[in-house]
Amino acid sequence: MAVIEREVRIVNPLGMHTRAPAEFVKVANRFKATIAVGRGELTVNGKSIMGVMMLAAECGASVHIRTEGEDAVEAMEALVAVVAAGFHEMDLTGEEAGDEDVEEGIA
Repeated sequence: MAVIEREVRIVNPLGMHTRAPAEFVKVANRFKATIAVGRGELTVNGKSIMGVMMLAAECGASVHIRTEGEDAVEAMEALVAVVAAGFHEMDLTGEEAGDEDVEEGIA
């Protein structure tokens, strides 16, 4: 059984607010692998939107992804790709996303 671990940097300007965790979880749930995501001392289930939102990872923060299972390699590739793509929202600003707290630095 494969176990893959990677550090990734959050690149989208809004960080992991509401839409980004939803996109991450949507990708994670396509796989059978167990997926854990961590930031600092907090590690959460990568298939749980509430868990991923708890990480509150802002732009520039690093998160640790761990995949384990028969499709762990494929899961990791897909998750790293979605993070690198800025959760497909690189063109959004805080105002366009309806996230008023971004201006104050709260993700």
